[in-house]
Amino acid sequence: MGDHLTMPRYIMLRITESHNCICSFSPKPMEGDWNGAGCHTNFSVTPMREEGGFDVITKVCEAFGKVAAEHIAEYGEGNDKRLTGKHETCDINTFKFGVANRGASIRIPRETEKDGKGYMEDRRPAANCDPYRVTAKMMKTTGECLNPEPEAEAKPEEAAAAAAPAAAE
Repeated sequence: MGDHLTMPRYIMLRITESHNCICSFSPKPMEGDWNGAGCHTNFSVTPMREEGGFDVITKVCEAFGKVAAEHIAEYGEGNDKRLTGKHETCDINTFKFGVANRGASIRIPRETEKDGKGYMEDRRPAANCDPYRVTAKMMKTTGECLNPEPEAEAKPEEAAAAAAPAAAE
């Protein structure tokens, strides 16, 4: 996502500059009763697009929920002005996911549920987010969820002690 968003932003800034206009990527550049500007991020990894992928998506969404505050911290400045729980957003301090739920933190498309595989849409990143940081956080959480680290091996002394028969009293 990084380069695909960074280059158009750069082009937009240069074009508006040449026309004496101002372009803002603020999540809420003007106060008022409106939804603001987000950078909804469609996301999938290979297991999500294969048979049984819907269960993988659900597992990843649950993992995102456990570290929601860490994600929000990477999703752009001023996002609290946009994520109010109104205007098809979930409150910044709440995490929920659901099928076709435009008021959820993560929306799973209806077609993904129907097909049993597909992608998810994280609706929390702000328009001013750093796409590299958003992608890194999403990939890190997904990787830890789907590929948990094996338990650390016991030290040789501990393993030997555990394998030794108990001393007779």
